[in-house]
Amino acid sequence: MKSEKFKDPLDENPKNEFFRLAIGKSFMDEGNPNEGISLCEKYQRQKPDWMMPPIFKTECHIALERMEEARFELNRTVKLAIEQEHEASEAEI
Repeated sequence: MKSEKFKDPLDENPKNEFFRLAIGKSFMDEGNPNEGISLCEKYQRQKPDWMMPPIFKTECHIALERMEEARFELNRTVKLAIEQEHEASEAEI
């Protein structure tokens, strides 16, 4: 499983944001979006201004057919993109 590839590096460096999000994305890709949401939420609490957790959470909620939650996360992502003055916010999202 793809998520297993990131487990050891994350155990060695639990604050590594990229491994945490990679595992979250991998869980979603492997058909376990609830696990992906859980990991992204943990990281989102640590770094609320980063756009990647709500983007991944949007994908997970869509996979679970939770459109209201997906819309909420997507709106959060758009707000962050505007606040951070991303040049091509729509394209990133």
